[in-house]
Parts: sequence; C-alpha cells; structure tokens
Amino acid sequence: MGTYTGDIDRCDCHTIHETVVNDVRDHMPNEDDLIDLADLFKVFGDSTRVKILCALFQAEMCVCDIAVLLGMTKSSISHQLRVLKQSKLVKNRKDGKVVYYSLADDHVKTIFDQGLAHVTE
Repeated sequence: MGTYTGDIDRCDCHTIHETVVNDVRDHMPNEDDLIDLADLFKVFGDSTRVKILCALFQAEMCVCDIAVLLGMTKSSISHQLRVLKQSKLVKNRKDGKVVYYSLADDHVKTIFDQGLAHVTE
C-alpha cells in the first residue's frame, strides 16, 4: 500500500452527484430565512450581549442592575439591549420609571445552551 501524500481536504473528482445535490437543495431553507439566521448569529458574536443574555437567564433585570453586574455604563448596556430587542431575543416591561428586561422566549436559552455545549466539548 502506498503512502498518501495529497491534500486530504481537496476533492479531485469532477463528477457532480446530482441526486445528492438535488436532495440537499430540496431541504435547504429559503434564502431570506438563511439571511435572518446569519443575522441572528451575528448578535451572539458580541461578548457583552452574550453576558447580558446569561444574566437574564437568572432574573429579569433593569439596565442599572445589568450595568453594575457587568461593570459597564448604563449607556453601553442600553445600546446592547436595543440590539437584543431588535433581534427579538429580549423583551421589556415598564414598572413606573423602571424598565425591566427578560428573555423573549425559551428559544433564546436553547440556542445559548447548545452553543455553550458545543464550545465546552
């Protein structure tokens, strides 16, 4: 048996496996949904937003409490909360002058937990 010296990541075939390609194409989500999914994952690409989500898993919190917890300004936390809210990952409710933030739904925790499980394998 000879020793393989080629690039294992390179495919040298020139045959298109049409059945596989067509089957996969039939099961791909539509383009707009894939773009929305990519945008959602971009939101998770900021460590401050990830920390805010992690905090909100534990309790509903106001901007002031999150700012103290993370050692950041209220302004920077408010900005990140706006991004999270626009992405439908958090929601808010007003109680007098205080605005409390919480997770929008259980999907947010599921996405977070799956990602954390992946990076800690």
